[in-house]
Amino acid sequence: MTHTIKTRFAPSPTGYLHLGNVRTALFNVLLARQQGGRFVLRIEDTDRERSRPEYVAAVLEDLRWLGLDWQEGPEVEGPHAPYTQSERTAIYAEYYRRLDQAGQVYPCFCTPAELALSRKAQRAAGKPPRYAGTCARLNEAERQARYERGLQPTLRFQVPMGQVVEFTDLIRGPQRFASEDIGDFVIRRADGGPQFFFVNAVDDALMGITHVLRGEDHLTNTPRQLLLLKALQLPAPEYGHMSLIIGSDGGPLSKRAGDLSIRQLRAAGYLPEALLNYLARLGHRYEQDVWMTPAELAAGFATVQMGRAPARYDETQLLHWQAEAVRCATPERLWAWMGETVHTLIPSPCRDDFVVTVQPNIRFPVDAEFWAQRLFGEELPISEDSRTVIAAAGSAFFKHALAAYIEHGAAYQPLVDHLKQRTGAKGKNLFMPLRAALTGETHGPELARILALTPPEMVQRRLQAWC
Repeated sequence: MTHTIKTRFAPSPTGYLHLGNVRTALFNVLLARQQGGRFVLRIEDTDRERSRPEYVAAVLEDLRWLGLDWQEGPEVEGPHAPYTQSERTAIYAEYYRRLDQAGQVYPCFCTPAELALSRKAQRAAGKPPRYAGTCARLNEAERQARYERGLQPTLRFQVPMGQVVEFTDLIRGPQRFASEDIGDFVIRRADGGPQFFFVNAVDDALMGITHVLRGEDHLTNTPRQLLLLKALQLPAPEYGHMSLIIGSDGGPLSKRAGDLSIRQLRAAGYLPEALLNYLARLGHRYEQDVWMTPAELAAGFATVQMGRAPARYDETQLLHWQAEAVRCATPERLWAWMGETVHTLIPSPCRDDFVVTVQPNIRFPVDAEFWAQRLFGEELPISEDSRTVIAAAGSAFFKHALAAYIEHGAAYQPLVDHLKQRTGAKGKNLFMPLRAALTGETHGPELARILALTPPEMVQRRLQAWC
């Protein structure tokens, strides 16, 4: 029987997706696609205070915009529905009951203040902070007395002593944890809400997840979850813990570092393929550092190519892949992406020519707006560099340029030959004054395309202005 790989992305809807958790989603998608498997989206909304429906909607929208479609999950459903944890309460209750019947959990009445004091004492003694097992030693009468006082306990999993939890991390290799170092941990809060350790592990098992790629900050969660799954006699996935993304300052990339949410990047004009090409290389190496389609990114993905060192966020690299995304996009797609301001300025018959003309010189819609204004706007701002170049060329140059244009129109080579013959100018002394007068800039799209695209009356008016 063939073994179908199944990965998942399980975000908490407490905010908008950012580069870090989108990279997690992407790597799980790429691993599933590379192996011909399935990708599951699960919404882990057990944080009742911070989870919001609008964030759930945003997760679905952002993943679809990126092309990271799921085969099981919200709005797609599948054999393991529901895929939202707040709707799976009855399922969790059954597994809590099983642990209770097996004597592997107990109620804990310790207050946050008592726990904090215990951790402080352990640190002072040079010991790693972990739960001291206080409530595990309560007898039934003592527990009942606390219930009668109205205390609401958490539920702790009793970690078996004298065991070694071992697993082979897909990225970091063999891992080994002594159960004595873990300490009994909470799997259900005092308000009845489930803890991450528990529901995350149970859902992975029940949904048939075979591989989990997640951040290295979850590495210490893994032995706890393996102990839980063993106690429940449920299958465990293979885990791989990715290096975290750090900022240019070497610190953790966080919301303070610019709120790099996907919707902010999308609003700025980033194309999804740019983000995919960038993120797929953030902590993962491809044989060739070239532009790839989503299918090519998946084909070349391998966990053995993932590094252990922190992945550094580099805006320059992100901008590079954005330029590549624009270069590879179709004219039709770029036209839609350029937006309403460009659509208003550019006459319909010139649409395709405009896109092809400016495509090598733009990275964002605002760049397209810039060139739309320079080529079709009634008012032409002149940069300081352009003024210097125009002044150096002199009025005689532009009189000849105007005459050449009247005679040859947008026929680039005859116009340039005519102007060269009349003025003796060549190279940048010939091309740069023309560009400066026609666009107000000393750099930009090909001059031949500019001449062909700009309305004739506008070309003449702009040349005439400097005669």
